[in-house]
Amino acid sequence: MEFKDYYRILGVERGATQEEIKRAYRRLARRYHPDVSKEPGAEERFKEVREAYEALKDPEKRAAYDRLLDRGWQAGQGFTPPPDWDAGFEFSGGAFTGAEGGFSEFFEALFGAGSPFGRRGHAWGLRGEDHHARIRIPLELAYRGGTRTVTLQRPTLDPRGHVVTRPHTLRVEIPPGVTEGQRLRLPGQGGPGVGNAPPGDLYLEIRFEPHRLYEVQGRDLYLTLPVTPWEAALGAKVRVPTLGGPVELRVPPGARSGQKLRLRGRGLPGQPPGDQYVVLQIQTPPARTEAQRRLYEEMARGMPWDPRAGLFAGGG
Repeated sequence: MEFKDYYRILGVERGATQEEIKRAYRRLARRYHPDVSKEPGAEERFKEVREAYEALKDPEKRAAYDRLLDRGWQAGQGFTPPPDWDAGFEFSGGAFTGAEGGFSEFFEALFGAGSPFGRRGHAWGLRGEDHHARIRIPLELAYRGGTRTVTLQRPTLDPRGHVVTRPHTLRVEIPPGVTEGQRLRLPGQGGPGVGNAPPGDLYLEIRFEPHRLYEVQGRDLYLTLPVTPWEAALGAKVRVPTLGGPVELRVPPGARSGQKLRLRGRGLPGQPPGDQYVVLQIQTPPARTEAQRRLYEEMARGMPWDPRAGLFAGGG
């Protein structure tokens, strides 16, 4: 899909106030409304204008969209939402109002069901609105648990009608074994209530920071472990890192590259805990010296074996 410049579609500067955006939308909507316009392509142009206004009229959507512009995205570029592009933003209640549908794939990727916007609902009554945000934490913190200071950006309007973000800093207790995608509820940390009504809650969706060793699937961890050809052929006991500290793993004789060995219960804590899977990767040492070359040549003579023989079994 292509990146859309919603400011260009509405014909306004990026620094426009919310009132200026509203006036631009009304003017263009009157011009291109399919019930009154005779211009070629009016219906498609009206849909573009409506979508741009839906994105920019809400200070929260607009602040998150502006972050993409800050990263250099321009109209017409091939676009895939960067991972956690909306992490660190605090969103309040109120899903987008386009119940009639018709929004583009680009809009849905940013503000549809897969984003915090798509999960929100209206907070009826006087109670404060619930807020939502995504945060990234180290995998080690998810394993052990602990307290983390988080600073979120809360979009709002300044007195002149411009969108600004203000920091909202709080200390969050991360329970051991939290999983990616899990939501933590912080009672009373959402929007303020009216009068004496209680405030809303804040829901934090957990995402993991990329880790240099592990891939995560649910509570299970996957680690690629380099082994030598002789360790794979003869078997060996090797030290393996885990989040709980190094352990000893037995590599069976005749192990293959890509073979998975399980360390039961060494994944993320839980009921039951996850496992750690060790994926073997056989690495061949380089022959840098003449003695090392002779050793390989001796192996070739003493261990005649063609690993490609099975490729031609059918006579092809």
